Amino acid sequence: MENTSLWVFGYGSLCWHPGFDYKNSRVGHIKHYVRRFWQGNTTHRGVPGKPGRVATLVPEKNGRTFGVAYEIEGEAALQYLNSREVELGGYTTEITCFQAREGCTFPVLLYIATPDSKDWSGPAPPQVIAAEILSCSGATGHNVEYLLRLAEFMRDYIPEGYDDHLITLEMLVRSAIKEKKLCLKTLMGNPPPPGQSQHRSDDDIDMVGPMPAAIVQERRDTFQYSAKVPAKKLRCLNL
Repeated sequence: MENTSLWVFGYGSLCWHPGFDYKNSRVGHIKHYVRRFWQGNTTHRGVPGKPGRVATLVPEKNGRTFGVAYEIEGEAALQYLNSREVELGGYTTEITCFQAREGCTFPVLLYIATPDSKDWSGPAPPQVIAAEILSCSGATGHNVEYLLRLAEFMRDYIPEGYDDHLITLEMLVRSAIKEKKLCLKTLMGNPPPPGQSQHRSDDDIDMVGPMPAAIVQERRDTFQYSAKVPAKKLRCLNL
């Protein structure tokens, strides 16, 4: 690992579509944070007056959040991230330590929202958050797509990163879609182009790099994931 390398940690839409050029990637986790859908969004998954809900990181002493770290290549990538996450997303930056699956550790740049951030929505009961996600959409697509793409990515590629908050929201939203007889295909938008990332980015820019090699090489199947999920939620998710 080069000391001069800059790595960025993705825990939301950056997981399933970074949208920028990068040298390397690593699957792993950071400590002392948990993922929460507490940041509002009026540029990609909502509109002014009706913000969507997207992921941020909330400090928690014993917390762990799994995701993907990307080694940045070139000034353009950093400018792109600043525009996407800070100017449009309302996030600020922090540095923390990342531990890769294979055991190595190194510092990573985080994009994180706080109560002082633009469009901060804050905590709410899961049922309220799920209802807001179900009712919001923006320039990039429906808020449901953001939630389900992330949940699917974590289940398929990082099953050891079980996230009760994420899976609870997925369960509630899927249940509401079924109850209201909504079209999931319409909510999820067009499928991603073949040969690229599983999904598209939150600004409709095609992914430059391939799906992270660390994920492709170490992909876990649904059985391994389901072993970590409580039986009640497995039934709710039809796994």
